[in-house]
Amino acid sequence: MTDRKRRRRIIGWREWVALPDLGIRQIKAKVDTGARSSAIHASELERFEVDGKPWIRFQVFPQQTHDDAGTTASAPILDERLVRSSSGRASLRIVIATTVVINRRSHRIEVTLANRRLMGFRMLLGREAIRGRYLVDSSQSFLTHLNLTDSGTESEPGGSAKNLPDQQSH
Repeated sequence: MTDRKRRRRIIGWREWVALPDLGIRQIKAKVDTGARSSAIHASELERFEVDGKPWIRFQVFPQQTHDDAGTTASAPILDERLVRSSSGRASLRIVIATTVVINRRSHRIEVTLANRRLMGFRMLLGREAIRGRYLVDSSQSFLTHLNLTDSGTESEPGGSAKNLPDQQSH
């Protein structure tokens, strides 16, 4: 077994994660190895510019059944991509980069902004977010511990467990 495989941690098919750059201390995510990209439920998308670069401001709703407990977040627009859903329907989505914290390990991931209001989970973690970092045990759930009081996290290069000054909630 290689060192890289030994470093991979086992996670379940659903886990609690944090998105500190977006002001989300916890959100229940479905870990979906069948999906290439990650997605988060977002609404009220508003484009704007910071120093001539495109940004997006949006509402995120981390609690599955509460559309009244939203948080305003903003991030630079990384890209816009055509994403095909599991039903085969394609839609153009805004892509942002953000930090995800899973079991006190943080790293940068790309996330598409989508309407997931009717889906079972407000967040979907796709293959690109977990590749080389985690192994998924599809028979288990919530194997990780989201420790909100412990500021100590392990960061990968390019990862951060703190809000970036320009990406704090407005």
